[in-house]
Amino acid sequence: MSGIMAMFVGGAAYDGAISYLVTAGGASGGGYPMGGGGGAGGFRTGSATLTKGAVYTVTVGDGGAGVLGYQAVGNNGNNSVVSGTGITTITSTGGGKGGAGVLGTPGSSGGSGGGGSYGGSGGAGGAGNTPSTSPSQGSNGGAGGNGSQSGGGGGGAGAVGSAGSSTTGGAGGDGTASSITGPSVTYAGGGGGGSAGGTRSAGGSGGGGRGGGDNVAAGEDGTVNTGGGGGGSPNNNTAYYSGSGGKGVVIISIATASYSGTSTGSPTITTSGANTIIKFTGTGSYTA
Repeated sequence: MSGIMAMFVGGAAYDGAISYLVTAGGASGGGYPMGGGGGAGGFRTGSATLTKGAVYTVTVGDGGAGVLGYQAVGNNGNNSVVSGTGITTITSTGGGKGGAGVLGTPGSSGGSGGGGSYGGSGGAGGAGNTPSTSPSQGSNGGAGGNGSQSGGGGGGAGAVGSAGSSTTGGAGGDGTASSITGPSVTYAGGGGGGSAGGTRSAGGSGGGGRGGGDNVAAGEDGTVNTGGGGGGSPNNNTAYYSGSGGKGVVIISIATASYSGTSTGSPTITTSGANTIIKFTGTGSYTA
């Protein structure tokens, strides 16, 4: 049988090339008074080649839970991971929690770093891209206000968090846009720092939660399945939580001609052009 005839009889040859987006869970902001914003979950994109018949395991990291209470310590986000035969394991690191509300507490390191808490000389922002990846998976958090009552913003995938000002928390760093699903979507924005006054700081684009404002509102949660960081708590110990981090997401794009149709964990399946898009919002697997 000729090579041309075999192609028509057997169908298109298998092509295991994929593009991927792996975003970890964002961190929560720090507790009162004026905690730093939570860092966004690590954001990684790239390409790999799957082996036909092999099973690829997907873990989607949860966001860190928000906290209530004086000097309450926030929670880091959790890692998102893709692993399987023939590929280097892809790990995006959970975001670093915002500094707790006590003079000069630093933010924690992570995929993106948490913002520092208020006061004293200002808590330093946590380091992003920790552990280091290339390209970078995230940015540093912003410092808490120097001698003032405001937390720093959490870092985002695309930009560092802003430092706190005299009365208003620093804005969360912006996330990074991707068109892997077809339309452009921004992921992994940092949470805003908590404010002593009534003006709330902005969360970073890509799901970052706004910081809390005193006598206005609690820190806002990061958006689910973006890996956004949660906003820091304002100066209030009775009602105002820090925001929780947003859960992460894992997305795989493969040529529709090579899509097996075999997965676990109930991912959302769509198409974009000649590709099938497999979007995991929880733990699962894909068989190539």
